[in-house]
Amino acid sequence: KRFIDLMGAGFGLLFLSPFLLLVALAIVIDSRGPALFRQRRSGLNGATFTIYKFRTMSVLEDGPDLVQADRCDVRTTRIGVFLRRTSIDELPNLLNVVRGEMSLVGPRPHALAHDAYFGAMIPGYSERYRTKPGLTGLAQVSGLRGKTENVREMAARVDSDIEYIREWSFGLDIELLFRTVLIGPMHPSAY
Repeated sequence: KRFIDLMGAGFGLLFLSPFLLLVALAIVIDSRGPALFRQRRSGLNGATFTIYKFRTMSVLEDGPDLVQADRCDVRTTRIGVFLRRTSIDELPNLLNVVRGEMSLVGPRPHALAHDAYFGAMIPGYSERYRTKPGLTGLAQVSGLRGKTENVREMAARVDSDIEYIREWSFGLDIELLFRTVLIGPMHPSAY
């Protein structure tokens, strides 16, 4: 799994580097602030790491009180709407994969504030930490992404994450990567 992660993320960064530079430039031209957004997340065994994403909002939140983005969020920049809708904002996660903090496939990591909130309400939530978080995962290709309006929606996402961990195989990872490429961008629940 680590070999595939390194090869996939390394090739992705190399192949996409001109595109990634153009996206970063567009972000800087579109609004004030850095091109990359950094936020603390929980990874394998609950260890904290800093995730890298393209900045899509006018705020850089990383604390105990975070508001989830919604479909018409006024904090989203003009270019950010497109980046979020196409999931291009997630491509800098490839840096986290190369660093060994994430995998190409696994449960998507949530902000620490959301881990604390939902972890206290959903039994088995911490089982998500038994594997590295992923750039994509079973929950994402199943449509369980975007803002979680209630605990029930997050519980469904967590159930999907735990199913992935229990059923993991090399073949499943390949299937989920292909499904991500085919249906991930422009998915109705991406915003």
